[in-house]
Amino acid sequence: MTAFVRNQWYVAAYGSEVGRELLGRTILGEPIVFYRTEESSEVVALADRCVHRRFPLSKSHLDGDRVVCGYHGFTYDTTGGCVYVPGQKRVPRTARVSSYKVVEQDSFVWIWIGDPDLADPTAIPRARHLVDPAWTTVSGMEPIDGDYGLLVDNLMDLSHETYLHGGYIGTPEVAETPITTEVDDEAGIVRVNRHMDDAECPPFYARSTGIEGRISRWQDIEYHAPCLYLLHSRIAPVGAPGPGPNGEDGHAFHTEITYAITPSSEGKVHDFWAVSRDFALNDDEVTTFMRDFNHTVVMQDVDALNLLQKTLDTEPDGYQELSINIDTGGLAARRILARLAEQGAGEAEQQGAGQSVAATR
Repeated sequence: MTAFVRNQWYVAAYGSEVGRELLGRTILGEPIVFYRTEESSEVVALADRCVHRRFPLSKSHLDGDRVVCGYHGFTYDTTGGCVYVPGQKRVPRTARVSSYKVVEQDSFVWIWIGDPDLADPTAIPRARHLVDPAWTTVSGMEPIDGDYGLLVDNLMDLSHETYLHGGYIGTPEVAETPITTEVDDEAGIVRVNRHMDDAECPPFYARSTGIEGRISRWQDIEYHAPCLYLLHSRIAPVGAPGPGPNGEDGHAFHTEITYAITPSSEGKVHDFWAVSRDFALNDDEVTTFMRDFNHTVVMQDVDALNLLQKTLDTEPDGYQELSINIDTGGLAARRILARLAEQGAGEAEQQGAGQSVAATR
């Protein structure tokens, strides 16, 4: 299993998912409850277990901005502090649940899992197109019963489109075209580029754009470890002019495919997906088509990764996988995730040692 990377920002939900109804979601093995405050509409994230008998707070109810446990009535404020216990006036000093730092940005609710003193909101990668009126977006989330590293592998190697998604987004040229890979280890970013000068137009783009015939197709991946994956996609009729010196590209259709890869628990991952387009912005028919069509593609990945995880769980010890050129981006992502996990483990060890020293003083 891919080690969890803590002290990082993760997408916990779409902003539209969080309201005055309690929402429970497990992130990196930690059950968390989300809700919005009554007046300011700020997102609150608390540990989803009552300190008394571990009843899920997400299965409880709100009284104003306080969460009232549905089992025995222990009541918590937005900081996680217990403000009421039944049958006595004194609230035990240890009656508190953890609270988490959250940031709403680009339609996502981001959460920090790790040492809260290390949380830096400016480090959250951007996906501005998700809230830009110049783009129209469809989105969803699917749970996968597989290691989150399998989803990273899947997204970093798009050659699988030819075989797993043939008839939808895959064409022969995707698997046949070589890739270029750039790795920024310090920033934790991997870029994988595949430019096809003369390719078949897959149904996803033919039906949404109206293009007929062969196309020029670009796939430029930008993965910000550990969570955010961006695919900058450009298609244009073969022979159409490329982008101009100032970035103008009026002869092409652009889509931004966004994934947030958030581990749920060991062997499970939340697969947040979104497709944004800069054409047919107000065409409801195109919007419905792209939502339904892309959901089908996502479910093809979900089914494949669920099957792959079951297969890997039965592999004998010592099995050696084979990697080739198309795996360059995925292998780079794995190395970055391993480094971040090791770094996080070291930080946790140092913090624990510091606490031990303080306790002996």
